[in-house]
Amino acid sequence: MNAMVVYLPTAAAGVTLAYDFTRTAGAEGHNDHASVPAALLPATARGGEVVAVVPAALLSWHSVELPKGIRAGSARLQLVLQGLLEDQLLDEPTQLHLALGPAASAGDARVWVAVCDKSWLRGHLEALETADRRVSRVVPEFAPETGFLRFNVISEAGLPQLIITGGATKGVMRLPLTTAALALVPKTLGGEEIMFFAEPEVAERAEQILQRTVDLTTRPQRWLEAARLPWDLAQFDLASSSRLHKVKRLTNFFRALLQAPAGRPARWGFVLLLVIQLAGINIWSWQVQNTLQARRAGLSSTLTQTFPQVKLVVDAPLQMERELTLLRQASGAVTGRDLEPVLSALGSVTGADQSLNAIEFVSGEIRLKGLQLGAPDAARISGQLQRKGLTARLDGDTFFIQQVGQTGGPR
Repeated sequence: MNAMVVYLPTAAAGVTLAYDFTRTAGAEGHNDHASVPAALLPATARGGEVVAVVPAALLSWHSVELPKGIRAGSARLQLVLQGLLEDQLLDEPTQLHLALGPAASAGDARVWVAVCDKSWLRGHLEALETADRRVSRVVPEFAPETGFLRFNVISEAGLPQLIITGGATKGVMRLPLTTAALALVPKTLGGEEIMFFAEPEVAERAEQILQRTVDLTTRPQRWLEAARLPWDLAQFDLASSSRLHKVKRLTNFFRALLQAPAGRPARWGFVLLLVIQLAGINIWSWQVQNTLQARRAGLSSTLTQTFPQVKLVVDAPLQMERELTLLRQASGAVTGRDLEPVLSALGSVTGADQSLNAIEFVSGEIRLKGLQLGAPDAARISGQLQRKGLTARLDGDTFFIQQVGQTGGPR
Protein backbone atom coordinates (compact mmCIF):
# COMPACT_ATOMS: atom_id res chain seq x y z
CA MET A 1 0.00 0.00 0.00
CA ASN A 2 1.40 3.37 -1.07
CA ALA A 3 -0.48 5.93 1.01
CA MET A 4 -0.44 8.88 3.34
CA VAL A 5 -2.53 8.19 6.44
CA VAL A 6 -3.96 11.30 8.13
CA TYR A 7 -5.29 11.16 11.69
CA LEU A 8 -8.23 13.56 11.96
CA PRO A 9 -8.15 15.84 15.02
CA THR A 10 -11.08 15.77 17.43
CA ALA A 11 -11.48 19.55 17.08
CA ALA A 12 -13.43 21.14 14.25
CA ALA A 13 -11.55 21.89 11.05
CA GLY A 14 -9.56 25.11 10.94
CA VAL A 15 -6.86 26.76 8.84
CA THR A 16 -4.15 26.44 11.49
CA LEU A 17 -5.29 23.11 12.88
CA ALA A 18 -2.48 20.51 12.73
CA TYR A 19 -2.99 17.04 11.29
CA ASP A 20 -0.94 14.06 12.40
CA PHE A 21 0.13 11.92 9.46
CA THR A 22 2.36 9.05 8.48
CA ARG A 23 3.42 7.83 5.07
CA THR A 24 4.04 4.34 3.82
CA ALA A 25 5.33 2.75 0.63
CA GLY A 26 4.49 -0.93 0.17
CA ALA A 27 5.58 -3.40 2.83
CA GLU A 28 8.45 -1.28 4.24
CA GLY A 29 6.27 0.20 7.01
CA HIS A 30 5.87 3.90 7.77
CA ASN A 31 8.56 6.17 6.41
CA ASP A 32 7.95 9.29 8.49
CA HIS A 33 5.33 11.00 10.59
CA ALA A 34 4.73 14.53 11.75
CA SER A 35 2.02 17.03 12.64
CA VAL A 36 1.43 19.95 10.26
CA PRO A 37 -1.48 22.07 8.96
CA ALA A 38 -3.43 20.66 6.03
CA ALA A 39 -1.74 23.02 3.54
CA LEU A 40 1.70 21.65 4.52
CA LEU A 41 0.85 17.97 4.26
CA PRO A 42 3.31 16.26 1.86
CA ALA A 43 2.10 15.18 -1.55
CA THR A 44 1.52 11.48 -2.07
CA ALA A 45 3.65 9.52 -4.50
CA ARG A 46 2.30 8.73 -7.93
CA GLY A 47 -0.44 6.15 -7.63
CA GLY A 48 -0.75 6.74 -3.86
CA GLU A 49 -3.88 7.53 -1.87
CA VAL A 50 -4.84 9.60 1.16
CA VAL A 51 -6.55 7.68 3.95
CA ALA A 52 -8.26 9.54 6.79
CA VAL A 53 -8.54 7.90 10.24
CA VAL A 54 -11.46 8.81 12.52
CA PRO A 55 -10.49 8.76 16.25
CA ALA A 56 -12.14 6.11 18.37
CA ALA A 57 -13.45 8.76 20.77
CA LEU A 58 -15.67 10.26 18.04
CA LEU A 59 -17.29 7.03 16.86
CA SER A 60 -20.14 5.02 18.30
CA TRP A 61 -21.02 1.51 17.14
CA HIS A 62 -24.43 -0.07 16.69
CA SER A 63 -25.50 -3.50 15.51
CA VAL A 64 -28.72 -3.54 13.49
CA GLU A 65 -30.68 -6.12 11.55
CA LEU A 66 -31.58 -4.89 8.10
CA PRO A 67 -35.11 -5.55 6.82
CA LYS A 68 -35.53 -7.99 3.97
CA GLY A 69 -34.75 -6.47 0.60
CA ILE A 70 -32.44 -3.79 2.07
CA ARG A 71 -28.75 -4.29 1.36
CA ALA A 72 -25.70 -2.17 0.70
CA GLY A 73 -26.43 0.05 -2.27
CA SER A 74 -30.19 0.16 -1.74
CA ALA A 75 -31.75 3.54 -2.47
CA ARG A 76 -33.61 3.60 0.87
CA LEU A 77 -30.71 2.33 2.99
CA GLN A 78 -29.86 5.66 4.66
CA LEU A 79 -33.48 6.34 5.65
CA VAL A 80 -33.83 2.77 6.96
CA LEU A 81 -30.69 3.13 9.12
CA GLN A 82 -31.91 6.46 10.53
CA GLY A 83 -35.21 4.86 11.46
CA LEU A 84 -33.57 1.83 13.08
CA LEU A 85 -31.16 3.93 15.18
CA GLU A 86 -33.46 6.82 16.05
CA ASP A 87 -34.10 5.59 19.60
CA GLN A 88 -30.43 4.73 20.22
CA LEU A 89 -28.89 8.07 19.23
CA LEU A 90 -28.66 11.19 21.40
CA ASP A 91 -28.70 13.60 18.44
CA GLU A 92 -30.99 13.81 15.47
CA PRO A 93 -30.07 11.13 12.89
CA THR A 94 -30.00 13.78 10.14
CA GLN A 95 -27.13 15.55 11.96
CA LEU A 96 -25.06 12.37 12.17
CA HIS A 97 -23.15 10.45 9.56
CA LEU A 98 -23.96 6.73 9.36
CA ALA A 99 -21.70 4.21 7.67
CA LEU A 100 -22.46 0.56 7.01
CA GLY A 101 -19.87 -2.12 7.70
CA PRO A 102 -18.16 -4.03 4.87
CA ALA A 103 -19.90 -7.29 5.87
CA ALA A 104 -23.16 -5.84 4.53
CA SER A 105 -21.97 -6.36 0.96
CA ALA A 106 -21.86 -10.11 1.62
CA GLY A 107 -25.60 -10.18 2.36
CA ASP A 108 -25.46 -10.49 6.18
CA ALA A 109 -28.73 -9.53 7.83
CA ARG A 110 -27.11 -8.11 11.03
CA VAL A 111 -24.45 -5.54 10.34
CA TRP A 112 -22.38 -2.95 12.19
CA VAL A 113 -23.06 0.74 11.73
CA ALA A 114 -20.51 3.43 12.64
CA VAL A 115 -21.89 6.80 13.72
CA CYS A 116 -20.10 10.16 14.00
CA ASP A 117 -20.84 13.88 13.73
CA LYS A 118 -21.54 14.70 10.09
CA SER A 119 -20.49 18.36 10.10
CA TRP A 120 -17.20 17.55 11.88
CA LEU A 121 -16.27 14.85 9.35
CA ARG A 122 -17.40 16.88 6.34
CA GLY A 123 -15.39 19.87 7.54
CA HIS A 124 -12.13 17.89 7.73
CA LEU A 125 -12.67 16.22 4.36
CA GLU A 126 -13.32 19.61 2.75
CA ALA A 127 -10.25 21.09 4.45
CA LEU A 128 -8.03 18.32 3.09
CA GLU A 129 -9.56 18.65 -0.37
CA THR A 130 -8.97 22.41 -0.31
CA ALA A 131 -5.32 21.66 0.45
CA ASP A 132 -5.27 19.40 -2.64
CA ARG A 133 -5.15 16.28 -0.50
CA ARG A 134 -8.35 14.55 -1.58
CA VAL A 135 -9.20 11.64 0.72
CA SER A 136 -9.66 8.28 -1.00
CA ARG A 137 -10.98 6.39 2.02
CA VAL A 138 -12.13 7.12 5.56
CA VAL A 139 -11.46 4.38 8.11
CA PRO A 140 -12.13 4.04 11.87
CA GLU A 141 -9.20 3.99 14.29
CA PHE A 142 -10.67 0.77 15.74
CA ALA A 143 -13.43 -1.36 14.25
CA PRO A 144 -15.33 -4.54 15.16
CA GLU A 145 -13.10 -7.48 14.28
CA THR A 146 -13.61 -11.23 14.00
CA GLY A 147 -10.09 -12.22 15.05
CA PHE A 148 -8.43 -12.57 18.45
CA LEU A 149 -9.54 -10.50 21.41
CA ARG A 150 -7.35 -7.38 21.58
CA PHE A 151 -6.74 -5.05 24.51
CA ASN A 152 -5.34 -1.78 23.14
CA VAL A 153 -4.09 0.86 25.56
CA ILE A 154 -3.72 4.30 23.99
CA SER A 155 -2.98 7.77 25.29
CA GLU A 156 -5.75 10.28 24.71
CA ALA A 157 -5.12 13.84 25.91
CA GLY A 158 -2.51 12.45 28.28
CA LEU A 159 -4.94 9.95 29.81
CA PRO A 160 -4.64 6.18 29.18
CA GLN A 161 -7.67 4.63 27.49
CA LEU A 162 -8.49 0.92 27.02
CA ILE A 163 -9.98 -0.10 23.66
CA ILE A 164 -11.23 -3.71 23.43
CA THR A 165 -11.97 -5.27 20.02
CA GLY A 166 -12.35 -8.74 18.52
CA GLY A 167 -13.32 -12.00 20.13
CA ALA A 168 -16.78 -12.05 21.70
CA THR A 169 -16.96 -8.28 22.21
CA LYS A 170 -19.93 -6.38 20.96
CA GLY A 171 -18.36 -3.86 18.63
CA VAL A 172 -15.69 -1.59 20.10
CA MET A 173 -15.53 -1.20 23.88
CA ARG A 174 -13.83 1.99 25.12
CA LEU A 175 -13.01 2.43 28.83
CA PRO A 176 -10.64 4.51 30.93
CA LEU A 177 -7.65 2.47 32.07
CA THR A 178 -8.50 2.11 35.74
CA THR A 179 -8.99 -0.84 38.06
CA ALA A 180 -12.61 0.15 38.57
CA ALA A 181 -13.26 0.31 34.84
CA LEU A 182 -11.89 -3.21 34.35
CA ALA A 183 -14.78 -4.48 36.44
CA LEU A 184 -17.06 -3.45 33.54
CA VAL A 185 -15.35 -5.90 31.16
CA PRO A 186 -17.67 -8.89 30.62
CA LYS A 187 -16.53 -12.01 32.43
CA THR A 188 -17.13 -14.02 29.26
CA LEU A 189 -14.00 -12.46 27.77
CA GLY A 190 -11.72 -14.00 30.37
CA GLY A 191 -11.53 -17.41 28.73
CA GLU A 192 -10.44 -16.16 25.32
CA GLU A 193 -6.96 -15.78 23.98
CA ILE A 194 -6.08 -12.12 24.45
CA MET A 195 -3.42 -9.96 22.81
CA PHE A 196 -2.27 -6.87 24.69
CA PHE A 197 -0.90 -3.75 22.97
CA ALA A 198 0.04 -0.38 24.38
CA GLU A 199 1.67 2.85 23.29
CA PRO A 200 5.14 3.37 24.81
CA GLU A 201 4.12 6.33 27.01
CA VAL A 202 1.36 4.34 28.74
CA ALA A 203 2.91 0.85 28.58
CA GLU A 204 4.11 0.83 32.19
CA ARG A 205 0.75 1.98 33.47
CA ALA A 206 -1.00 -0.67 31.30
CA GLU A 207 1.11 -3.50 32.73
CA GLN A 208 0.35 -2.35 36.29
CA ILE A 209 -3.40 -2.24 35.74
CA LEU A 210 -3.76 -5.27 33.47
CA GLN A 211 -1.17 -7.38 35.30
CA ARG A 212 0.07 -8.55 31.91
CA THR A 213 3.05 -7.94 29.66
CA VAL A 214 2.06 -5.78 26.70
CA ASP A 215 3.50 -5.42 23.21
CA LEU A 216 4.53 -1.91 22.26
CA THR A 217 2.87 -0.24 19.29
CA THR A 218 3.26 3.34 18.18
CA ARG A 219 0.49 5.63 16.98
CA PRO A 220 1.75 5.62 13.35
CA GLN A 221 1.80 1.81 13.38
CA ARG A 222 -1.77 1.78 14.66
CA TRP A 223 -2.88 4.21 11.95
CA LEU A 224 -1.33 2.00 9.29
CA GLU A 225 -3.21 -1.00 10.67
CA ALA A 226 -6.44 1.02 10.52
CA ALA A 227 -5.71 1.99 6.88
CA ARG A 228 -5.59 -1.71 5.98
CA LEU A 229 -9.10 -2.31 7.31
CA PRO A 230 -11.79 -3.02 4.68
CA TRP A 231 -13.91 -0.19 6.08
CA ASP A 232 -14.75 3.03 4.23
CA LEU A 233 -16.89 5.51 6.13
CA ALA A 234 -17.26 7.82 3.11
CA GLN A 235 -20.77 6.69 2.26
CA PHE A 236 -24.11 8.18 1.22
CA ASP A 237 -23.83 11.98 0.85
CA LEU A 238 -20.08 11.91 1.63
CA ALA A 239 -19.51 9.71 -1.41
CA SER A 240 -20.19 11.07 -4.90
CA SER A 241 -22.13 7.92 -5.82
CA SER A 242 -22.09 4.23 -5.05
CA ARG A 243 -20.90 3.53 -8.59
CA LEU A 244 -17.96 5.93 -8.26
CA HIS A 245 -17.21 4.43 -4.87
CA LYS A 246 -16.88 0.97 -6.39
CA VAL A 247 -14.81 2.33 -9.25
CA LYS A 248 -12.55 4.04 -6.72
CA ARG A 249 -11.93 0.84 -4.78
CA LEU A 250 -11.37 -1.11 -7.99
CA THR A 251 -8.96 1.57 -9.22
CA ASN A 252 -7.02 1.44 -5.95
CA PHE A 253 -6.78 -2.34 -6.21
CA PHE A 254 -5.41 -2.31 -9.75
CA ARG A 255 -3.15 0.61 -8.90
CA ALA A 256 -1.61 -1.42 -6.07
CA LEU A 257 -1.36 -4.44 -8.33
CA LEU A 258 0.41 -2.43 -11.03
CA GLN A 259 2.70 -0.35 -8.82
CA ALA A 260 3.20 -1.93 -5.41
CA PRO A 261 6.36 -4.04 -4.92
CA ALA A 262 4.21 -6.85 -3.52
CA GLY A 263 2.41 -7.10 -6.85
CA ARG A 264 5.60 -7.49 -8.89
CA PRO A 265 5.44 -11.34 -9.03
CA ALA A 266 1.81 -11.11 -10.21
CA ARG A 267 2.76 -8.63 -12.92
CA TRP A 268 5.65 -10.77 -14.17
CA GLY A 269 3.44 -13.84 -14.04
CA PHE A 270 0.76 -12.10 -16.12
CA VAL A 271 3.31 -10.99 -18.72
CA LEU A 272 4.80 -14.49 -18.88
CA LEU A 273 1.34 -16.04 -19.25
CA LEU A 274 0.51 -13.60 -22.05
CA VAL A 275 3.74 -14.41 -23.89
CA ILE A 276 3.12 -18.16 -23.55
CA GLN A 277 -0.45 -17.76 -24.84
CA LEU A 278 0.68 -15.76 -27.88
CA ALA A 279 3.46 -18.25 -28.63
CA GLY A 280 1.02 -21.17 -28.28
CA ILE A 281 -1.51 -19.56 -30.62
CA ASN A 282 1.18 -18.90 -33.24
CA ILE A 283 2.52 -22.48 -33.00
CA TRP A 284 -0.99 -23.93 -33.26
CA SER A 285 -1.79 -21.72 -36.27
CA TRP A 286 1.47 -22.75 -37.95
CA GLN A 287 0.69 -26.45 -37.40
CA VAL A 288 -2.85 -26.06 -38.80
CA GLN A 289 -1.55 -24.25 -41.88
CA ASN A 290 1.07 -26.97 -42.48
CA THR A 291 -1.56 -29.69 -42.13
CA LEU A 292 -3.90 -27.98 -44.61
CA GLN A 293 -1.10 -27.40 -47.10
CA ALA A 294 -0.01 -31.04 -46.81
CA ARG A 295 -3.58 -32.25 -47.48
CA ARG A 296 -3.95 -29.94 -50.48
CA ALA A 297 -0.61 -31.11 -51.85
CA GLY A 298 -1.66 -34.75 -51.36
CA LEU A 299 -4.95 -34.23 -53.21
CA SER A 300 -3.20 -32.44 -56.08
CA SER A 301 -0.57 -35.17 -56.31
CA THR A 302 -3.24 -37.89 -56.36
CA LEU A 303 -5.13 -36.04 -59.13
CA THR A 304 -2.12 -35.49 -61.38
CA GLN A 305 -0.83 -39.06 -60.87
CA THR A 306 -4.23 -40.64 -61.57
CA PHE A 307 -5.08 -38.36 -64.47
CA PRO A 308 -1.83 -37.20 -66.13
CA GLN A 309 -3.77 -35.15 -68.69
CA VAL A 310 -4.68 -32.65 -65.94
CA LYS A 311 -1.89 -30.08 -65.97
CA LEU A 312 -3.38 -27.27 -63.84
CA VAL A 313 -4.92 -28.07 -60.45
CA VAL A 314 -7.51 -25.51 -59.31
CA ASP A 315 -10.01 -27.54 -57.28
CA ALA A 316 -8.69 -31.08 -56.89
CA PRO A 317 -11.89 -32.79 -55.58
CA LEU A 318 -14.11 -31.21 -58.28
CA GLN A 319 -11.64 -31.92 -61.08
CA MET A 320 -11.27 -35.53 -59.93
CA GLU A 321 -15.05 -36.00 -59.90
CA ARG A 322 -15.31 -34.67 -63.45
CA GLU A 323 -12.54 -36.96 -64.70
CA LEU A 324 -14.21 -39.97 -63.09
CA THR A 325 -17.52 -39.05 -64.75
CA LEU A 326 -15.82 -38.86 -68.14
CA LEU A 327 -14.23 -42.30 -67.58
CA ARG A 328 -17.60 -43.84 -66.69
CA GLN A 329 -19.24 -42.31 -69.72
CA ALA A 330 -16.44 -43.56 -71.97
CA SER A 331 -16.65 -47.07 -70.55
CA GLY A 332 -20.45 -47.23 -70.49
CA ALA A 333 -20.58 -47.87 -66.74
CA VAL A 334 -23.72 -46.84 -64.91
CA THR A 335 -23.36 -44.10 -62.30
CA GLY A 336 -25.68 -42.81 -59.62
CA ARG A 337 -26.67 -39.94 -61.89
CA ASP A 338 -27.91 -42.18 -64.68
CA LEU A 339 -31.56 -42.97 -65.32
CA GLU A 340 -31.55 -46.65 -64.37
CA PRO A 341 -30.36 -46.32 -60.72
CA VAL A 342 -32.77 -43.45 -60.08
CA LEU A 343 -35.78 -45.36 -61.47
CA SER A 344 -34.76 -48.43 -59.47
CA ALA A 345 -34.66 -46.37 -56.29
CA LEU A 346 -38.05 -44.84 -57.11
CA GLY A 347 -39.60 -48.24 -57.73
CA SER A 348 -38.39 -49.53 -54.37
CA VAL A 349 -40.29 -46.81 -52.52
CA THR A 350 -43.44 -46.40 -54.65
CA GLY A 351 -44.38 -49.97 -55.47
CA ALA A 352 -45.23 -51.59 -58.80
CA ASP A 353 -48.77 -50.22 -59.13
CA GLN A 354 -47.69 -46.77 -60.30
CA SER A 355 -47.99 -45.84 -63.99
CA LEU A 356 -46.16 -43.09 -65.91
CA ASN A 357 -47.20 -40.95 -68.87
CA ALA A 358 -43.75 -39.55 -69.70
CA ILE A 359 -40.14 -39.58 -68.53
CA GLU A 360 -37.67 -36.76 -69.20
CA PHE A 361 -33.98 -36.95 -68.37
CA VAL A 362 -32.30 -33.52 -68.58
CA SER A 363 -28.87 -32.64 -67.14
CA GLY A 364 -28.99 -35.38 -64.54
CA GLU A 365 -32.53 -34.50 -63.46
CA ILE A 366 -35.43 -36.91 -64.03
CA ARG A 367 -38.93 -35.54 -64.60
CA LEU A 368 -41.76 -38.04 -64.19
CA LYS A 369 -45.29 -37.25 -65.37
CA GLY A 370 -48.39 -39.23 -64.64
CA LEU A 371 -47.62 -40.41 -61.10
CA GLN A 372 -50.82 -40.30 -59.11
CA LEU A 373 -49.39 -38.89 -55.87
CA GLY A 374 -50.98 -36.79 -53.21
CA ALA A 375 -49.07 -34.36 -51.06
CA PRO A 376 -48.64 -36.85 -48.15
CA ASP A 377 -47.38 -39.60 -50.49
CA ALA A 378 -45.00 -37.18 -52.22
CA ALA A 379 -43.57 -36.10 -48.85
CA ARG A 380 -43.14 -39.74 -47.74
CA ILE A 381 -41.41 -40.73 -51.01
CA SER A 382 -39.16 -37.65 -50.87
CA GLY A 383 -38.03 -38.62 -47.38
CA GLN A 384 -37.24 -42.18 -48.40
CA LEU A 385 -35.37 -41.07 -51.53
CA GLN A 386 -33.34 -38.60 -49.51
CA ARG A 387 -31.95 -41.50 -47.47
CA LYS A 388 -30.76 -42.95 -50.79
CA GLY A 389 -28.93 -39.78 -51.73
CA LEU A 390 -31.68 -38.30 -53.94
CA THR A 391 -33.83 -35.20 -53.68
CA ALA A 392 -37.42 -35.22 -54.92
CA ARG A 393 -40.25 -32.73 -55.11
CA LEU A 394 -43.75 -32.61 -56.61
CA ASP A 395 -44.67 -29.65 -58.80
CA GLY A 396 -48.20 -29.96 -60.22
CA ASP A 397 -48.33 -33.32 -62.04
CA THR A 398 -44.54 -33.54 -62.48
CA PHE A 399 -42.25 -35.30 -60.00
CA PHE A 400 -38.59 -34.09 -60.06
CA ILE A 401 -35.73 -36.32 -58.87
CA GLN A 402 -31.97 -35.65 -58.82
CA GLN A 403 -28.93 -36.44 -56.71
CA VAL A 404 -28.32 -34.47 -53.50
CA GLY A 405 -26.10 -31.45 -54.20
CA GLN A 406 -26.67 -31.56 -57.94
CA THR A 407 -27.96 -28.50 -59.72
CA GLY A 408 -30.87 -29.41 -61.95
CA GLY A 409 -32.46 -27.77 -64.92
CA PRO A 410 -35.03 -25.05 -64.95
CA ARG A 411 -37.74 -25.04 -62.31
